[in-house]
Amino acid sequence: MLTHIDENGNAKMVDISGKAITQRLAIASGKIAIKNETLGLVKSQNHKKGDVLTVSKIAAIQAAKNTSSLIPMCHPIALTSIEIEFKIHEKDLIIECIATTQCSGQTGVEMEALTAVSVGLLTIYDMCKAEDKGMIITNVSLLKKSGGDSGLWKK
Repeated sequence: MLTHIDENGNAKMVDISGKAITQRLAIASGKIAIKNETLGLVKSQNHKKGDVLTVSKIAAIQAAKNTSSLIPMCHPIALTSIEIEFKIHEKDLIIECIATTQCSGQTGVEMEALTAVSVGLLTIYDMCKAEDKGMIITNVSLLKKSGGDSGLWKK
């Protein structure tokens, strides 16, 4: 359960103080469909706003680190690792973002991975919207998580 409603109907963060500290890992991904011409700009690193994938990678890392500031019931987490990878699927005109987050803690890092992917893809959209307003962000989802009481989960 992610939230707790007290007897007065107030939402509270879940108390995780009694949970064991374990190694936590989450992997999430998402995709953005993009026009061929726009994909060419991204690949060439000659976009007028700069290197789209590098800026998007930095944005994704910042987002993962600040997830608890964006998601009200999300606990602040001391992440030990954030990896962001972009895969270009030229045939399908898709850029895929894959985020891997890790920590040693009392709660999982799924929200951090999902937030990283979302913001990474939104940054691509922001940087390329002048050339391609029809980009579509899809399939943002958790692929894998491990650690904690529930252990390993895979899509």
